[in-house]
Amino acid sequence: MLIVAKMEGKIDQWRSELSQLLKEHGEKVVSQVTLSQVYGGMRGVTSLSCDTSEVPKEKGLIIRGIPLADLTEKLPIEIFFLLLTGELPTPDELKDFSMSLKIRKFVPHYVWDVLKSMPKDSHPMTMLSMALLVMQRESHFARRYAQGVSKSEHWRCMLEDALDIVAKLPAIAAAIYRIRFEKGELIQPDPDMNFTQDFVHMMGYEVADNDFYHLMRLFLLAHSDHEGGNVSAFTNLVVNSALSDLYYSLSAGFNGLAGPLHGLANQEAVKWILDLMAHYGGTPSKEQIQDFVNESLASGKVIPGYGHAVLRVVDPRFTAFYNFGLTHCPDDPVFKTVQHIFEVVPEVLKKIEKIQNPWPNVDAVTGSLLYG
Repeated sequence: MLIVAKMEGKIDQWRSELSQLLKEHGEKVVSQVTLSQVYGGMRGVTSLSCDTSEVPKEKGLIIRGIPLADLTEKLPIEIFFLLLTGELPTPDELKDFSMSLKIRKFVPHYVWDVLKSMPKDSHPMTMLSMALLVMQRESHFARRYAQGVSKSEHWRCMLEDALDIVAKLPAIAAAIYRIRFEKGELIQPDPDMNFTQDFVHMMGYEVADNDFYHLMRLFLLAHSDHEGGNVSAFTNLVVNSALSDLYYSLSAGFNGLAGPLHGLANQEAVKWILDLMAHYGGTPSKEQIQDFVNESLASGKVIPGYGHAVLRVVDPRFTAFYNFGLTHCPDDPVFKTVQHIFEVVPEVLKKIEKIQNPWPNVDAVTGSLLYG
């Protein structure tokens, strides 16, 4: 695999750079911590290093030095390669990398047995976490560690696990969708399809060059990384720091992602939008939205999808999905409501002194597009 040869050179380079950094600046103080920060979830505390992506508060997501806006036409697999190596793949590297994932697509049958045995009302995130955890017996790292693999070779085993997991996730996610929502028999992966095409295919939808395919491509791409300090990414790091393999750490990360202050915000936002529409019997006017927002705020509620722990501008991920909606479904009633909310809510929130960011984040729009 070309990816292994590429990573060999990168690992040596990064180890050398880190060694030099610590030698020259190892005693440098990077953060002062206040009691308020300790009790406030460590927000604002510089406590870890992340080189895969950054989220400057005035710019938004930048992946390996490239702004998200410059990556929205790429394939998710290209972004995965970029995250791993720091570089976008050449055509030959992309072909080789695609093949290395395709041969890993198929999921052990016992995973389906476990998912089908779960309570019918299990949340999809519960099912996803369980699927990863039950596959832990497949871990290359766990097996090689038990055999005494040297520390300098840990990365190779972790890379094998990462490739296996990423290759299998579309099949697992699609199966969860079909099991949980009773869509019929599971659909096997097609080795001739690309990453996103196969995901759409296994969910049971047409793979033609259609709106849903492009939405899924953008969805997988835009959610690929978001610094290392959010709940799910940080949980992964903490669990993996004990040399627990990626099956353990990713399962734990998914549990963090399932919370309403993290990944579940997507679901919470679309529920709020649907409640708003039900309250007024359809797409509400801007005046009605303002009244509904004011009532929500007065009752102590937040507006789902608005505000961000870091950003002080419109989330560029929101912009990417919003532009998708304007192009592909501008007259859909739910997306139309999202448009009106975007025109109203920031102006309302700007008037509240304690709110530092009145702008929408990605969750303000993605749920409505998936719902439509």
